[in-house]
Amino acid sequence: MFEDRPLPPLSLVLGGARSGKSTLAEAWVAAEAKRSGVRALYLATGRAWDAEMRERIDIHRARRGDLWETVEEPLEVAELLPGLPPGRPILLDCLTLWLTNQMLEARDAAAQAEKLVAALARAPGPVVCVSNEVGLGLVPETPLGRAFRDEQGRLNQRVAAAAQRVVFTAAGLPLTLKAEP
Repeated sequence: MFEDRPLPPLSLVLGGARSGKSTLAEAWVAAEAKRSGVRALYLATGRAWDAEMRERIDIHRARRGDLWETVEEPLEVAELLPGLPPGRPILLDCLTLWLTNQMLEARDAAAQAEKLVAALARAPGPVVCVSNEVGLGLVPETPLGRAFRDEQGRLNQRVAAAAQRVVFTAAGLPLTLKAEP
């Protein structure tokens, strides 16, 4: 889906855990890189807090192969984006971990989200953002969990409003929510 079409300036792929959202986003960005004859940029926000997370990161990296250049940045994505090499497709994976990092550092999540959305508009190449849809489950037990759910929902809404393409994935199947020409 969409692999045969050029990427718009901003796309958002939403879904739950293990829904296939990263695989779909990687396919779009890889197709754009091949079409353009450039290497794709993978902007990774995850932190290897433990051995299991390190293994997940290693599996993701091995799956991507040589077509990709990986840039790891858990916090300062808004500052980094505008300075990336021009004309290369960018995969930002993922907004959920980025927001987690912001909140764990006690940063103002709303202000950071505003900076990020502004930076996405100035990105030097098409960007595909991956994010979890966390509002479909139970209400979290803890105040931090509820605050995270609320901030993630607001961030997803802001990025979706700015994006030209928004797709929701479930069980590996994409559902187009928005597709501007």
